[in-house]
Amino acid sequence: MSTEVNKMRWDLESVFPGGSGSKEFEAFRKTVVADLEEARERLSRLPRKLDEDTREAWVDILLLVQDTDKRLDHAGSFTYCLAAQDVTDDKAMNILEEISSHEAAIEVIQTDIDEFAIAVDDQAWEDFVGDERLVGSAFYWSERRRKARLKMEPKLEKLATELAVSGYHAWNRLYTKIAGDLRSEFTEGGKSEELSMGQLTNKMSSPDREIRRQAFEKLEASWGSTEGLAAMQINSLAGFRLSLYKARGWESPLFESYLMARVSEETINSMWNVIAGSRDRMNDYLIEKKKLLGLDSFRWYDQWAPIGEVEKTFTYDQASDFVVKHLSSFSPEIGRFARKVIDERWVEAEDRSGKMAGGFCTGLPVVTQSRIFMTFSGNYSELMTLAHEIGHAYHSWVFRDRDYYARYYTMTTAETASTFNEMLVNDAALESVENNAEKLSLIDKKVQDHLAMFCNIRCRFLFESKFYKERKDGPVSKERLNELMVEAQKAAFGEALADDGCHPLFWASKLHFSETGVPFYNYPYTFGHLFAGGIYDRAKKEGPAFAEKYTALLADTGSMSCEDVARKHLGVDLTGEEFWKDAVGRALRDVDAFIELAGRM
Repeated sequence: MSTEVNKMRWDLESVFPGGSGSKEFEAFRKTVVADLEEARERLSRLPRKLDEDTREAWVDILLLVQDTDKRLDHAGSFTYCLAAQDVTDDKAMNILEEISSHEAAIEVIQTDIDEFAIAVDDQAWEDFVGDERLVGSAFYWSERRRKARLKMEPKLEKLATELAVSGYHAWNRLYTKIAGDLRSEFTEGGKSEELSMGQLTNKMSSPDREIRRQAFEKLEASWGSTEGLAAMQINSLAGFRLSLYKARGWESPLFESYLMARVSEETINSMWNVIAGSRDRMNDYLIEKKKLLGLDSFRWYDQWAPIGEVEKTFTYDQASDFVVKHLSSFSPEIGRFARKVIDERWVEAEDRSGKMAGGFCTGLPVVTQSRIFMTFSGNYSELMTLAHEIGHAYHSWVFRDRDYYARYYTMTTAETASTFNEMLVNDAALESVENNAEKLSLIDKKVQDHLAMFCNIRCRFLFESKFYKERKDGPVSKERLNELMVEAQKAAFGEALADDGCHPLFWASKLHFSETGVPFYNYPYTFGHLFAGGIYDRAKKEGPAFAEKYTALLADTGSMSCEDVARKHLGVDLTGEEFWKDAVGRALRDVDAFIELAGRM
């Protein structure tokens, strides 16, 4: 094995030597299970009241649960890394199933703690979590207490959690099974092969429109063949949620999502209202792009069509150096962290068979490290992926000295540091390109991101909102699901999208509609995209002096609402429209740049 290949393979041996067969890892998991049992046993004997006789025992329980949860998360992340680096590692997959059952056990234990917490009066609770041993995780425990008061009685919530494993979450697993089993014959260059749904989706970013068209039609036909089953699946999943929400007294299907995202309805409504006003300008981009591509109409599968290509390629060392250099220009501390990530081999980047598709960053909280998974073959997109994932790793790094339960940040802020890194490195790449064709290609990649956030994801939000409204009256037919999706796409994309160019079965094909871990798994991406843009704009105005404020902002995302983080660190009110107008305006300036440069070519 060459030295270069060694650099591109991550180091997991220093975490637990021996991979899925590691004796040390097995012993670690056994300790976690033993501590789970101890927490359960101690809880069963502890009175559900807070007084001088029980205070110390309750403090100890909360500390034990936090530490056990941290180690369980550590085990899960390590195992996921093993499965990602080798999809044939069946033992790793079995361990993931084992860990999943332990995660459900932790949730049941925490629900027991919720029962204790809601019985304590407010002042006594504040005094309790103000204990120096708990103050670091006080926001987390108080947030759980507040949510528990909005739910059913703890006994029923525990039952719902247990039933969801084989009920609610099973509908998500059914989607995974359907999507995983679907295959379609695809012909390219005179050669036919069987492709998965993910591979077909990737084909829709081909510069060849015939390839894009064929991929889209195959995708639609494949999901059409199982449309009835997919409709049953999404209706059943939504039905479970609505029944649970009704029992909890929650009128809006978005209520749980907003709670989990630590964001208010007013904030999200303000964001979408401003985005709706950007539709005409995004249409101008699509019309200009249609001209450049020589298209007679713009269709769903043309969203990801590239404009030219960036000819420059990178070795892994060159890409690493480029990212480190330009992150350092903003913050030497972040640059040093990025170099640490590269040099200590936190990144799995080798292009080899047997790896999982895609990319991710996962935390290893026991050793306060992260691991980044990607496949690097030298193109510009992978340079950006490296910058993006290092952003996630840095976000976790700033929490390293905080209690584990003060490190939890939501989907709304999860893309902040990663998107910030992308923006910084992308601008540096633009400045280094002198060829107008390559510059236009880079700008187009930026505007494609805006299109995804303002139109593609908005149509998902519009669809789900209408679907849940109609689902309250009973199951929604597959024909009506298609109608709702087309209506949402036309509302989000406007006139630029051809009337017969929609994707009616998007509700079936897109994983996010079937995700049970995060309801309404769509708007957080748009929020994060614009929030990071606002932070990046502030960084450009203030320069390196903003770096310390930026790190402090990231650190507070683990223990504040989105609105409080923005108010404290940016001095802005997210519930109003001013911040969102500024953020959307910055994005639309990229559209202006694209149209202006396209007009000169």
